[in-house]
Amino acid sequence: MSAALLPLFAGLPMIIAGVLAFTPTRRHIHVIVMMVTIAASTAGGILLILDFLDGGAIAHGVGGWVAGIAIPFAADMFTALMLTVTGILSLTCAWFAVASGRAQSRFFAPMLLVLLAGVNGALLTADLFNLFVFIEVMLLPSYGLFLLAAPDRAPIRRIAGARLYVTINLLTSTVFLIGVGFLYGTAGTVNIAELSGMAAADETVAIATAVCLFALGIKAAVVPVHGWLARAYPTTSPAITALFSGLHTKVAIFAIYRVYAVVFDGDPRFLWIGIAVFAVTMVVGVLGAVGENTSRSILAFHMVSQIGYILLGVALFTPLGLVAGIFYLLHHMIVKASLFLSTGAVEVRYGTDKLGAFRGVAKTEPLIAAAFFVAALSLAGLPPFSGFVAKLSLIVAAQDAGEIVAVVVMILVSLVTLLSMLKIWSGMFWGSRAREADASIDAAPAGAASATAGATGTLTRTRPRIGASLAAPAIVLAVITLGLGLGAELLLGLAQIAADGLLDTSAYVEAVLGS
Repeated sequence: MSAALLPLFAGLPMIIAGVLAFTPTRRHIHVIVMMVTIAASTAGGILLILDFLDGGAIAHGVGGWVAGIAIPFAADMFTALMLTVTGILSLTCAWFAVASGRAQSRFFAPMLLVLLAGVNGALLTADLFNLFVFIEVMLLPSYGLFLLAAPDRAPIRRIAGARLYVTINLLTSTVFLIGVGFLYGTAGTVNIAELSGMAAADETVAIATAVCLFALGIKAAVVPVHGWLARAYPTTSPAITALFSGLHTKVAIFAIYRVYAVVFDGDPRFLWIGIAVFAVTMVVGVLGAVGENTSRSILAFHMVSQIGYILLGVALFTPLGLVAGIFYLLHHMIVKASLFLSTGAVEVRYGTDKLGAFRGVAKTEPLIAAAFFVAALSLAGLPPFSGFVAKLSLIVAAQDAGEIVAVVVMILVSLVTLLSMLKIWSGMFWGSRAREADASIDAAPAGAASATAGATGTLTRTRPRIGASLAAPAIVLAVITLGLGLGAELLLGLAQIAADGLLDTSAYVEAVLGS
């Protein structure tokens, strides 16, 4: 792919979003155009992967302006993998939103495409100020999507979640912009390539960059600034929760990998801080999940825990550690979205995701139960799923680096993760046929089910089956995680190329400076 086409990843979805926003409402046309645009972005990511099978990087200065003025777009294998998985997640989550009836607004498709444009731009930009700009482009439609697609019930909880989400992201953006300003004042540039190795050689640049990394840590929900995610994400719709889980925090993680590799040049002096913080993140996240009683709250806390695993790869900063971290990042984007969508399908049709409100879903909805079961075992790290390969690789990398405490933490957290997944399984999918309390039925959306009186004073429902269109996104992602586990050599090979580009950033730096 020509480097001159890179800006289209951000520009094309933005242009199409603008056209759709001013187009008379034709829901099916909006949906088709949205899906085709996301599919084109995904295809572009796949083409980039094929271009980088031998390594290397490409870059383009938008408009052909000189360095320092042009917005630099750059891509390597790491970027290509993220663009591809981002596209897959956007497709499946948009599909789920349409199937669940949460894409009715004429502004849903435009806002989702603007979000995609911001994410793609953040993944491709080689300039920290423009990273800030694209993060803002990504966030603005997210505020609308958060409320637009949220369930109609529990408005106070929804508003509280949206307020927390907006407040934290505004704080994060402010801190990041302050860090970018400090960095420009100390280094005279915010071009990532021009900053190559500066933080390792200059402590003032290191401190300024650390402010940027701290802001990205807030966005990634790293302990101790993690509570916002677990409280905000469950208050919107399942489709948006799944979408945000695969995009927002992962863009921050991607940026942490890139900035530390290029600007700090993998400086080992500061890595112990990351190992300590990320190990604590694993523990706090999984323990937070233990005390929750709804499926999405449990999964949201597990996001925090798994983010600790992913970032441990960059904290080790060894060849195997980076490979394992990148593999884990891609695996987690797929698996976590699958879990949110499988439990979300149950929530949409059954009216609540509270554990114990109903049981026996596996008997009436075997496909969606199978999708959850596969993704849950993958998240816990059991073979033959992708989570097993990801965790085993990370454990071996930590052991080779002599980080035995981190190895013990990972193993123990995996066990508690499995118990939490079994908690959801037993509280929602397993057991006798569904019998619920009155409160659960009152919370159900209109048309979700009919109810008849039971002999014990509870109500037994005759529920409609979860349709194929609503179940398909979770099933597709569950099949992908199984495929990545059975055919792990392919993704490990691609992750190896991406890791090599982080260990030796010369190709990336030369491409950006030459653009």
